[in-house]
Amino acid sequence: MACALCERLSFDGRTRLFRCRMFQSVAAGRSRMGAKRSIVKENKNGRQNSQNAEKRSRKRKNPKAVRQLTAIYVALVLVAAGAIGGGVFWAVHSTRVTEELIAENTQESTTEEESTVPAAIEETEETQETETETETETETEMLVELTEDNIDGYVKVESCKIAQGTGTFSVKASVEEKPASDDDNFYLLKMNMYDTELDAGAEPIASVQKDKEFSLTANVNENQVDSRLMSKFVVAVKLKDAYVPLCDPCYMTNPEVLASYQAAYPQRSSIKGILVDPLRVDELDELHVNHAAYNIPVGNILGETTNGLFPTVYYTYDGRTYAFNGQRIAEYDSIFSRLTAKGITISAILLNNKSSAYPELTHPLSRGGSANYYAFNAAEADGVKTLAAVGAFLAQRYRDNDHGIVMNWIVGNEVNVRSDWNYMQYVDLDTYAREYANAVRVFYNSIKSMNANARVYVSMDQQWNRDLSSKNSYDVRDLLVSMNQVISSEGNIDWGLADHPYAYPLTNTTFWNSSGKIQKLITNSENTSIVTMQNINVITNFLQKEEMLTADGEVRPVILSELGYSSSQGEINQAAAFAYAYYAAENNPYINAILLSRQTDAGEEIAQGLALGLSTQGGQHKYIYEVYKNIDQVNSNSYTEFAKSVIGITNWSEVIQPAN
Repeated sequence: MACALCERLSFDGRTRLFRCRMFQSVAAGRSRMGAKRSIVKENKNGRQNSQNAEKRSRKRKNPKAVRQLTAIYVALVLVAAGAIGGGVFWAVHSTRVTEELIAENTQESTTEEESTVPAAIEETEETQETETETETETETEMLVELTEDNIDGYVKVESCKIAQGTGTFSVKASVEEKPASDDDNFYLLKMNMYDTELDAGAEPIASVQKDKEFSLTANVNENQVDSRLMSKFVVAVKLKDAYVPLCDPCYMTNPEVLASYQAAYPQRSSIKGILVDPLRVDELDELHVNHAAYNIPVGNILGETTNGLFPTVYYTYDGRTYAFNGQRIAEYDSIFSRLTAKGITISAILLNNKSSAYPELTHPLSRGGSANYYAFNAAEADGVKTLAAVGAFLAQRYRDNDHGIVMNWIVGNEVNVRSDWNYMQYVDLDTYAREYANAVRVFYNSIKSMNANARVYVSMDQQWNRDLSSKNSYDVRDLLVSMNQVISSEGNIDWGLADHPYAYPLTNTTFWNSSGKIQKLITNSENTSIVTMQNINVITNFLQKEEMLTADGEVRPVILSELGYSSSQGEINQAAAFAYAYYAAENNPYINAILLSRQTDAGEEIAQGLALGLSTQGGQHKYIYEVYKNIDQVNSNSYTEFAKSVIGITNWSEVIQPAN
């Protein structure tokens, strides 16, 4: 039976056996000692012995002691001689000589004592200092034996950050006591994003002499074949010629310092936005739009162009060259540059539409299913490299006025609904959260290394805490908690939330008149089943919890990137529902944008009873058009007053609660 430590730390069968024997020996040692505790070693040297010898040498050379002994010896000899001779003369003479010698010696001794007092004091002080130094050295050299009880998290990582302008990054860490190992070093080792344990053949990329606080520095190798921007790192020691990790893996958390584009995130006069119809972009000025969302199915933009008018765009990243479809890229250039010229903040939604030509985009557990969109692949080397190249290419291209500037990037669509919008074979919540968190980090690092102040968002729907028995979806709250734990434990980054707080059900335009059964699902408690615009504060209150904050202690940015109400239940009801939603979002200081879905009705949605557009497919404006246009203007009340009577209120405060 393998020991518990082997299960956690073994890299292969051989190493597992070796480790097991090693820690069994340690356990046996603890048993013989009669207590389960750490073993402390003291490394000693010859310094104390040499100091003792030096003090003995100084004692032997003490002139005061020599003179005193000589005087006493001479006196005794003379007295003895006088006695033997029997004569009074010799006795008297010897006595006089003895008195003179003693007096002379006493005088010299007094002088020497006065001159040697400072030296004696100095010698005592030196001895005390030496003893103190020896004690201090003994303390710093105390080494704690690593056991299966203390090895996990033995090293506390404080940060893993890139030093701007140096091409290097440093892992700063600490220990309470220095651990015993084969040598006196800590080592830094690299792991791939998808690795679950340290490879047995891994070699250190940096080392440093052990100390209670220390830093390990290595090269980032930005945009090189051996780039480390997507890698994770562990601090280890060497035990019996094997590297043993002493901490959880950590990633670089500040890729933005690599970006040459450092423009500030734009501030807009309004939170109002929309899912854009590319055929009606010119209409956006009249609508006073400040925010726009646009989809990018990643499978569509990869590959060489067959249309000679739009040459293939080649892009080299980390030593590989990728081909991007020139015609598709030209279409995005046109849309994004026009939106940028209008002063609109763009949110690009990155979607995996599972291209057969680029299977590496799709997670291994997602390749056999059938859905609208699929989970991105950060579980394999080719997947990580391709996703990083896509993120870097898009972020680098869309950061100027010629191509347009995209400041918001949303990874996936309603990823909590795994069966339809982020397909993956069913796995437990934590496994699913980790796979999504890894994909988010790939896009985060690649995007922000090109555009320092761009924001990267995760996408969720309104199913907050359903506790359904079905395996088609995960609850949003549970997924956010698990994903945040993964990201925070490996290096916290500033991800934001792109939420879709549709009414429940989606066709329920007059949600304020919902049945009692539905209303029970929508409460102001954190345990509410559904989050809509009636209780949107639940989300922002939740994100204010300490464990959900950014590394700097800030509440994460929130945008309502998709929200709409159908005119199938009446155009006036649709307009009233939008007014309710807009004022609820505007009243919440943590919501940065509300993007209506959509500018024009979509045929596939109409078939489901969802006519969500401001205009019909033929271009005819609905009642909501004028409400949307003026809701953030100075005369907005004259366009939204009707909604109060439709909803059955006299004041908006009756249905909109202030955010915490």
